[in-house]
Amino acid sequence: MHSHLWLVLGWLEIKQRYRRSKIGPFWITLSLGIMVAASGFIYSRLLGSELRDYLPSLAVGLIIWQLMSGLINEECGAFLAAEGIIKQIPAPLSVHILRVVWKNLIILAHNMIIYVIAMLFYFRNPGFAFFLAPFGVALVALNGLACGMILGVLSARFRDIPPIIANAVQLAFFITPVLWKPENLKTRLLIVEANPLYYLLEVVRKPLLGEAPSLSFWAIAIGITAVNLTLGFSLFARFRGRIAYWV
Repeated sequence: MHSHLWLVLGWLEIKQRYRRSKIGPFWITLSLGIMVAASGFIYSRLLGSELRDYLPSLAVGLIIWQLMSGLINEECGAFLAAEGIIKQIPAPLSVHILRVVWKNLIILAHNMIIYVIAMLFYFRNPGFAFFLAPFGVALVALNGLACGMILGVLSARFRDIPPIIANAVQLAFFITPVLWKPENLKTRLLIVEANPLYYLLEVVRKPLLGEAPSLSFWAIAIGITAVNLTLGFSLFARFRGRIAYWV
């Protein structure tokens, strides 16, 4: 798996991006924190929710959404961004997929500061349910790996894929319960129940807020992951030999 390589590459990418900055990747955390504070105050009023209940939920939702959207969008360019390395260094192509996953997990770790502050401010204790959250994060990361094998390969062949996916992710943000909750909908719950991102979001958000997801949530999230990985491995195994010619 060449773990030493993708671990170093992921960390170096973050360091190079913020190498002349005083607070480095915490700029991402700061901007997200400001968005949580501003959106929390406004949307809690619009949705008629208590800020004490709404703000921690919004904070976790935006943190996990940034992880998921980052994985989806960046995995589209996993091979395109590594064109020079692919053509010059005989390393496994999976390194570039894992680099993106690792980089976004590092950003997640930074952003969890917002979660801790929100929970402490409102004296919220997630209890033992908190320990289920890493399993949810693992499912999200595995789906990020699958995205690299599917979207990374397709984007290397068809350059229209990245902007299409970027627009699709932006649309998905509004139909996924990040800013709002499913109970805010009076009808048309199908828009939530048919959304695979909803289940991946909830198996992380619920434990972080002190609620254990139901077995049906875990079963659907695991099923989505299994399908994506199966499709990803099949596509990657078939076309990985052509990627160096496509990029």
